Amino acid sequence: MAKHPMTTLCYVEKDDAYLMMHRISKKNDVNKDKWIGIGGHFEEGESPEDCLLREAYEETGLTLTSWQFCGIVTFTLEGYGTEYMCLYTADGFEGTLKECDEGTLEWIPKKDLLSLNLWVGDLIFLKLLRDKAPFFSLKLVYRGEELTEAVLDGKEIPLPLVLSGYSDTL
Repeated sequence: MAKHPMTTLCYVEKDDAYLMMHRISKKNDVNKDKWIGIGGHFEEGESPEDCLLREAYEETGLTLTSWQFCGIVTFTLEGYGTEYMCLYTADGFEGTLKECDEGTLEWIPKKDLLSLNLWVGDLIFLKLLRDKAPFFSLKLVYRGEELTEAVLDGKEIPLPLVLSGYSDTL
């Protein structure tokens, strides 16, 4: 069965840091060697929250107790297709962090995020999360690792702004 085009992506927060996953374990991974939040593809019949809670527990061993639905990210990569990510933050959880078979989990101070190998478009939504922006819709179009289009709430963001203005303000 093909992967569902809907996914969740969550940035779990603790002590001004995000729980990040360094995607180094899976073969044929679109996120290979990137640092991302936790999450994954919906399973049949799941709501966004069902998927969020299942993926958080499967990948981290943590049970989320407090979370916020922040936006929808339409991620399009030439040759990969389109994925619709329900973007969350979480600031409450129970349990003990476990090892993940998809990558290495690490608490990264928010001030150090720019030192990581991130998708360029992640800079946009990480800034929106930092600024506590109201619910948003963000479209990111890639050719390989090159971001070729960014549209926030229906308005195109000039790419030079993404590459300079967003990257130096996290």
